[in-house]
Amino acid sequence: MKMVSSSKLRKAQIQIERFYPYEQKLIQILNNFLSAEEENSSIYAENREVKKVAIIALSSNSSLCGSFNSNVAKRLASTIEEYKYLGKENIIVYPLGKKIAQATKKLGFNSAVNYQNLIDKPSYKEMQVLADEIIGMYRNGEVDKVVLIFHRFKSKSSQVLINQTFLPISLHSPEIRTEQAKIHSNYLVEPNREVIMSELIPKVLRLTFFTALLDSAASEHAARTIAMQIATDNADDLLQELNLQYNKSRQQAITNELLDIIGGSFGRS
Repeated sequence: MKMVSSSKLRKAQIQIERFYPYEQKLIQILNNFLSAEEENSSIYAENREVKKVAIIALSSNSSLCGSFNSNVAKRLASTIEEYKYLGKENIIVYPLGKKIAQATKKLGFNSAVNYQNLIDKPSYKEMQVLADEIIGMYRNGEVDKVVLIFHRFKSKSSQVLINQTFLPISLHSPEIRTEQAKIHSNYLVEPNREVIMSELIPKVLRLTFFTALLDSAASEHAARTIAMQIATDNADDLLQELNLQYNKSRQQAITNELLDIIGGSFGRS
């Protein structure tokens, strides 16, 4: 299992390395574009009073990956506790992964849709359907905030569990007002700024969602690789202890037989 997880981890890392530059460049374009305006507004950036919240939690479909799934479940429970004043009917949970779906059910929330395929094989097309549904709910005022819970992949030995506000999106990032952004802020916009914003921001949101899927997948494989390495080391230690115990028992049995032989010889003499 360690070898299989290591192979899957390498593939997941390659996907992330290929995808990150595109995502970062698009975010840079958005930031540079926003830097051309003193006032930035969008329906996706409205900070409304939170009356209904949607929580998206990403886990794995299988176990044997250490505390990967349990940490997500604990964070989901604490996030639900944070918004419990809204009432259970005003908290929507989207569990992506079999393990978090089971934890969600224990917390009293049910999901009518199965999202297991998104975890095993992250697909941009399949992800876009769910992302557009959630973005549409926020745009239509059906939810006032969307929270994303997932592991961000740092390295094979480091995965950080984070709560990220998916919506409303922040249009006033510190990166926007850098000198580099000001240099590239002279855009000619066709047909108009509103149309560009209405297309660009949803695309950035979809990419953010897909990045979370890739991060979660890579983090799962990394966690399982480490867990299997620890299990292998523990098994090796146990085998060494058992071999030592066996050798001691064998040596003791031989010693007892020799003592019996020697004792019998002296008895006859």
